[in-house]
Amino acid sequence: MGKRKFKAESKRLLDLMINSIYSQREVFLRELISNASDAIDKIYYKALTDENLTFNPSDYYIKIEPDKDARTLTIIDTGIGMTQEELEKNLGTIAKSGSLNFKNENEVKDGHDIIGQFGVGFYAAFMVADVVTVTSKALGSDEAFKWESKGSDGYTIEPVEKESTGTVITLKLQENTEDENYDEFLEEYRLKEIVKKYSDFIRYPIKMDVTKSKKEEDGEEYVEYKEEETINSMVPIWKKNKNELSDEDYENFYREKRYGFDKPLKHIHLSVDGTIRYNAMLFIPESRPFDYYTQEYQKGLELYSNGVLIMEKCADLIPDHFSFVKGLVDSEDLSLNISREMLQHDRQLKLIAKNINKKIKSQLLSLQKDDREQYEKFYNAFGRQIKFGVYNEFGTNKDVLKDLLLFYSSKEKKLVTLAEYVSRMPEDQKYIYYATGESIDRIDKLPQTELVADKGYEILYFTEEIDEFAIRMLASYEEKEFKSVSSNDLGLEDEEEKTEVDEKEHQELFDYMKEQLNGKIKQVRVSKRLKSHPVCLTADGEISIEMEKVINAMPDNQHISADKVLEINPTHEVFEILKDAFDNNKEKLNLYTNILYNQALLIEGLPVDDPVEFSNNMCKVMVTA
Repeated sequence: MGKRKFKAESKRLLDLMINSIYSQREVFLRELISNASDAIDKIYYKALTDENLTFNPSDYYIKIEPDKDARTLTIIDTGIGMTQEELEKNLGTIAKSGSLNFKNENEVKDGHDIIGQFGVGFYAAFMVADVVTVTSKALGSDEAFKWESKGSDGYTIEPVEKESTGTVITLKLQENTEDENYDEFLEEYRLKEIVKKYSDFIRYPIKMDVTKSKKEEDGEEYVEYKEEETINSMVPIWKKNKNELSDEDYENFYREKRYGFDKPLKHIHLSVDGTIRYNAMLFIPESRPFDYYTQEYQKGLELYSNGVLIMEKCADLIPDHFSFVKGLVDSEDLSLNISREMLQHDRQLKLIAKNINKKIKSQLLSLQKDDREQYEKFYNAFGRQIKFGVYNEFGTNKDVLKDLLLFYSSKEKKLVTLAEYVSRMPEDQKYIYYATGESIDRIDKLPQTELVADKGYEILYFTEEIDEFAIRMLASYEEKEFKSVSSNDLGLEDEEEKTEVDEKEHQELFDYMKEQLNGKIKQVRVSKRLKSHPVCLTADGEISIEMEKVINAMPDNQHISADKVLEINPTHEVFEILKDAFDNNKEKLNLYTNILYNQALLIEGLPVDDPVEFSNNMCKVMVTA
C-alpha cells in the first residue's frame, strides 16, 4: 500500500510532541506500556458482556524485548489488537483516541479503567526512534496489519502474517548524539528502572528476559543465561484494604519510595469513592530533610492516574504549610490534556487537594491528642512551618492551623497548645500573655515578665523569629487577645495602681535623660511592670523590639527601629540615686543614664551602641564608688 500523509494538524502536533511536550524522553516507555495495558483492559470489558469470551488473567501480559545488535526495542501485548481501520483511525490522527472512545462507551466495572489516549501517548515513541513499526491483529479477526512510520512525513499500512491476537510495537532507536544516549533504552537495568518508576502498578505482568549468572557444574566459573521475569509489582499498596496491611508494610513502602531515611510518625491511607474517586497514601515524617528550610526543597505528592505515574512532585496537591508531607495520590477521574505530564489544574485536582488538607490536619490533631510525645517530635521538626503557615498569605490559613500550635509555658515548663492555655486562665485574666527572647533561659530572666508572673498568670515563651509575627497575624484565640509582657498596657490596672508614682513630679528628670540619649528612645517613664529590676526597655507601636531584631537581620532590608521606651523602676534604690544626681550632679546623671540604657539593651539581646564607652563608664562608676 502507498504512503499516507498525516493530517495537517496531526503533523504539527507530532512535531510538537517530538520536540517539546515531554520533559524526559524515558516517558515514551510509560506511554507504550499504558497503551498495552489499555488494550488488555478492552478484552476484559468485552468478556464482561460476551458469553463466548472468557478472560483468564494469566493469559495476558506485556513483554519488553531489547535487541542491542539490531538497536531495536520491542513492546508486545496480548491485548485486543487493532484492525486496519483502527490503525488508520487511531494512529493516523494524533488527537483521536481509541481508548478514550472505548471508555466513553463502557461503564467502569470491577476497578478496571482505561487510562491511555492511544493516539497521543503512542507518538512519544518518536522521541527515541527513527522508525516505529506497529504489527497488530484484532480480536476475532483473521487478518493482521503492519503500520510503519519514520516520523511526520507519513506512514504506510500493509497486511502481514501474525498468529496471535495483540500488538507488537518495534522501535528502531535513533543514533546516539553528544547530548543524548539512546543506547540506555537497550540496557536491562535501565528498562527495569523506568518500569519501576512509572509503570510498577500496571495490573498486568510486564515481562522481560533478564540476564543472570550461575556457576558451571565444575563450580569454578560463572555462566550467563536468560530467564523471563515479571519486573512490575502489579498491585499498588494504596489499593489494598487497610486491614491487609501492617505498620511494617507502610514503613517498608516509605523506605522503598525513598521518602526519607527515618520512620514515618504517622501514615494516612485514603480510599475515596465519591464525586471524584482516588486513593492516597500520605506520610508525616519523623525528622525534617536536611534541605527542608532551603530554596532547593521541592514540595509535592506523586500523582498517578490508575497506577501510572503522571508527576513526581505535584505541588498543587499540598499546601505550603503541610509541605513536609510525603506520599502519593492515584485518581481514576483526573482530566488530562495533550499528555500525562500536562495536567489541567481543574476542579477535580483542587477537590482532592482540599480533602487531603483536611485529612492531614485531623490526623495531626489526633496525634497531638493521643500521642503527645510523638506530636512534639513532629513539632520540633516542622513547627516553624506551621507558624509560617499562620503568618503567610495575610493569615488566610490561620484558623486552619491555630490548634496545631505549641509554645513553651512558664507554668507548665513544657510545650502547650493555645486551647490548654485558655482553659487554665483565671476569670479576671483579660489577655494571653507572651514574652519573646532567644531562649527559654533568657526569657526566664527578663525583667518585663515580673508583674505578669507575680500576678500568677501563665506566660507563653516565643523563642523563634516567626513566633511573634504569627501571633500578631492570629490576633486572638477564643476571643482572648494576645498581649506582650513588654506592652504599654498590660490590662492589670489594680496592680499598676499600687506602683503608681506621680510622673509629673519627675518629668523634668525623665525629659533630661531622654535628651541625653539623643533620639535613641521615644520616652523615659516610670515602670509599672518592674518589681526587682531597676530598668527595662519596652516598645510603643506596632513594631516590637524582637521584630526589629528579626527584620534588621534579613538581607537587603532597610533599617527598621521600634519606638523604644526606657522604663525605670520607682521602687528600686537606683531611682533615688538618679533623683539625687539630677538635683546635684548632672555629670553623674549622664553617666548613669548611659549605663542604664546600655544595660537595658543587653537584657534585650541588642548590641550596645559603643562598647568601649560603656566599658569606660563602668570603670568610672567603680572608681567613684
